[in-house]
Amino acid sequence: MGRIDYLHDPQAPAANSVVPSVVAFVQNDEGQVLVIQPSDNGRWALPGGGHDVGEPISDTVVREVWEETGIKAEVVDMSGIYTDPGHVMLYDDGEARQQFSICFRARPVGGDIRTSNETTQVRWVDPADLAALDIHATMRLRIEHAMDTSRSAPYLG
Repeated sequence: MGRIDYLHDPQAPAANSVVPSVVAFVQNDEGQVLVIQPSDNGRWALPGGGHDVGEPISDTVVREVWEETGIKAEVVDMSGIYTDPGHVMLYDDGEARQQFSICFRARPVGGDIRTSNETTQVRWVDPADLAALDIHATMRLRIEHAMDTSRSAPYLG
């Protein structure tokens, strides 16, 4: 399913749903960041996805990273909550979703990089090389905030 992101665009459709979701800023011991190229819009991003009913939010982070990348992750802390109503994602099925995303820092604890039906590429990237990637402005903001460790917020479960 394809997706178009609108950011404070007067041509954006009115949102008709809100789905809590997560993104994971996974950084390895060498300082590299785990990024994906999603199959829905082709822009580089942090791994993540929607929260399922009955699932602790930290399990959502672990599940989404595993499903999209093949990497097993452990949540370290939370770096931000993003609910800008001016960021609307329009999907092929007509859903127009208002952004509601929680960004967590995580560390890899196992697994091997692989793609999935949601990703066309997965890779570890040096932070200095992130600027060269096509990354949506809202995702860049999450990355910048996650890299700023003074923004750490404890995650209490």
